[in-house]
Amino acid sequence: MNLLEEAIIYSTVMYQGKVRKLGGSPFILHPLEVAQILSTMTTDMEIIAAGVLHDIVEDTDGTLKEIEKRFGKRVAMLVESETENDYPGEDKAATWKLRKEQSLEKLRQSTDAGVKMLWLADKLSNLRSLAGSYGALGDKLWDNLHQKDPASQLWYYRTIAEYVEMELNKTGSYKEYIDRINYIWPGTFDSSKAKYKEYREISVEGCERIGKGAKAEVYRYDDELIVKVYNEKNTYKDVEREIALARSIFVMGLPTAISFGIVSVGRGYGAMFELINAKTISELVAKSPEHIDYYAGIMAELARQIHSTEPDDEKLFPDASQQLRQWVKRARLDSELESRFFRIIDELPPTNKLVHGDLHTGNVFLSNGEPMFIDVDRVSVGDPIVDLSSMYLFYVGYGVLDPNVIEDFMGFSAKTAETFYQSFMRQYLKTDDEAELERANKKAELWAYLRLIGQLRKKPLSDESKAACERLTEKIRELI
Repeated sequence: MNLLEEAIIYSTVMYQGKVRKLGGSPFILHPLEVAQILSTMTTDMEIIAAGVLHDIVEDTDGTLKEIEKRFGKRVAMLVESETENDYPGEDKAATWKLRKEQSLEKLRQSTDAGVKMLWLADKLSNLRSLAGSYGALGDKLWDNLHQKDPASQLWYYRTIAEYVEMELNKTGSYKEYIDRINYIWPGTFDSSKAKYKEYREISVEGCERIGKGAKAEVYRYDDELIVKVYNEKNTYKDVEREIALARSIFVMGLPTAISFGIVSVGRGYGAMFELINAKTISELVAKSPEHIDYYAGIMAELARQIHSTEPDDEKLFPDASQQLRQWVKRARLDSELESRFFRIIDELPPTNKLVHGDLHTGNVFLSNGEPMFIDVDRVSVGDPIVDLSSMYLFYVGYGVLDPNVIEDFMGFSAKTAETFYQSFMRQYLKTDDEAELERANKKAELWAYLRLIGQLRKKPLSDESKAACERLTEKIRELI
């Protein structure tokens, strides 16, 4: 008996007597349908078997431990990705949003194609059932569900579409998924998403990597073109949004490059830019550190230009204070420190000027002697401390934990990076007054360390990371 046959028999026994909430059909039909949908996307028997087993933990007394013992670690991992946290004794309607948010985060963080296929297949099966009932019942359908708000249901299914789109947008299952959403919630997606679209496929193998960030890497494709390759956590919608923002910012007179097309790069997306004879300022500093003051001056002038620009449409850009608040929450400080940070945010002077949100020399190019930046997805309206703390973090802060991080990120030594930062601040503030520089540097340092703690807390803390968080928290207590 092969893996899939065993999974079918096991599930049939476990689901004996159980029926679906909508329509009252035998429950076993749903996991079998999920497996059938998966078979149109893959021949990997572990993924298809996981489709048969995906609801076992939630809807029977089966356990992940038993699934791992019978079907192996990978199948158990796939099933776990679809298993929601349980809140015994609490009303399912009351915990619906929380459970969905927690599960969606697992999907967003996953780089396993099998996880995304499993989610798509399961939710497509659910949408088929919802669409059938919607055709018969209309809006009365929602009265039969734990979540009775159709807008919340749409948020859930739309988010899944965005998270799996990068890898699965060419599959028939994804096209049907979009069609089903548009049937129940007309106009949610452009109808072109439900049609096959061929993206130009390129490879960056052998290309020089000239920039690196949290969401993407930048490669020199040829003498005239660069390509920004987004990691798997970015959806097609994310790429489209960044290109649209770049166009708006360009119209305001800021020197940003406009992408002329989205391409397919391996299992992800890329954006192509025409930047002739362009090099990042990071590259130029690494090659000619004796010209640090010149390049720092270019970055300082660019920062001042951004920080003095009022957007044509403020609704297009989020409030930067929300980003600051997220930094505070991610750091998970004690309540007293957290409250003090929130008070600082509340007392920041109001401004309607732009901030970049991810300012550093890795995403600023010199093209024919003129600076151009390509990373605009975090542009917002708010206080310049957002960008000044970024500069401190990238050029000084990371070195507090490991100077090699700065060298890997920027391409030059931590010592060169700190010299660059100090020159940048003198030219940005247009002062050599040491007291004024110290005040500004301490503000930037405070927020940079807060961000660093938040980054450390993204993963389970090792003893070394715990010690680093404690050291950084003490520095924050001194600075705040």
